[in-house]
Amino acid sequence: MGRTYFVEEAIGQYLSDLSTKFKPYVTGLLIGQCSSQRDYVIRAVRTPPKEEQKEGNTSPSKLESIDEEWITAHASQVAQMLPGGLLVLGVFIIATPELSKDSQNALRKIIFSIEKSLTKRRLWKPAEEEVSDRAALQVCSATKKIVCRTYDVQDPKSSAKPADWKYQSALSASWLSLDCTVNVNIHIPLLATSPNHDLEKNTKNGLHRWSKQIEDSVFLINGQVKDDDTELLEGQKKLRGNTQYSTQISDIKVLTQLSQGSSHRSTATVQVCSGSINLKGAVKCRAYVHNNKPKVKEAVQALKRDIINTLNDRCEILFEDLVINEGPHKKNFERVYHVLPQRLFVPFAGSSVMLSDYKFGDEAAVEIQERFVEMLDQSVQDEDIHIAEELNT
Repeated sequence: MGRTYFVEEAIGQYLSDLSTKFKPYVTGLLIGQCSSQRDYVIRAVRTPPKEEQKEGNTSPSKLESIDEEWITAHASQVAQMLPGGLLVLGVFIIATPELSKDSQNALRKIIFSIEKSLTKRRLWKPAEEEVSDRAALQVCSATKKIVCRTYDVQDPKSSAKPADWKYQSALSASWLSLDCTVNVNIHIPLLATSPNHDLEKNTKNGLHRWSKQIEDSVFLINGQVKDDDTELLEGQKKLRGNTQYSTQISDIKVLTQLSQGSSHRSTATVQVCSGSINLKGAVKCRAYVHNNKPKVKEAVQALKRDIINTLNDRCEILFEDLVINEGPHKKNFERVYHVLPQRLFVPFAGSSVMLSDYKFGDEAAVEIQERFVEMLDQSVQDEDIHIAEELNT
């Protein structure tokens, strides 16, 4: 049996609009959530045009000209804008009938390229039972026929398996959000034996160690430690006259000092250091799970990944910013304070899910709006930008 993708109805209209606007083909990403029982697709986002394509809405006429690197870079940027629980779970192509027969190969290459790029940046380990199938959706621009297949990204020799693509109304409205604030105080020693104190490399190593602590942490939901396989909403009251539960759980505490691992004996080591990096502050974290009987394990996993991703992504954004503004030689510092970008959330129409982004203190709202249009093909109003955090160093 192949996988079934339950798809937000509005995506059908979005794909249809793209097919009339862009000829002979257009590519893009599918965003949603995987689970062992069901997969949900809540967004489709076209690949942003390159500078030379912005003049006319046309793509090169041959599929060989698909820029795999450009699409992969887009997927990496979009992944930074997704809260916990959501991921880039596939790619689509809308093409004319004469290009359709070759497009499956192109999609397969893109899927594996994206997975390789995202895996390289990840600080958490996938779970054993993790869904590793990714969707390749083909739409014929003439007949509007849809063909959906999946590839197992854990298997480089994986061949295509058929999958069902089912539209569902109001799918984006039925999500449960989990919110928590995590106080971060990470001390990263710079060893005297290391000839070059590369800030980025050392920070990455320190974040690796910290991410293991987060993965081993105990999570209190509404003041209780709950069993992994318990239903997340067990014991919660439904709202009167409503089949939905309250859509937010915000009483979540992360206990990093309590480890769930059995073999975590602490071993002290003495190292000669010539300096250190400190990451301090309170970060807002958020994850979404579909409210079709979610398990505690799924919710906690989504939140853990958001905690790890949000700090890692901010550090990456800061280093990119430093390289752009101060040149690569400025990666090694004396006593310097840097402010990591703040997190913000933006709703998208017809959905209870919010997308995420980051801003530096001096960044104007118009820059954030431009980024949402380019990366997520979504226009954002000023009042829809919700800054989630205080500014702190």
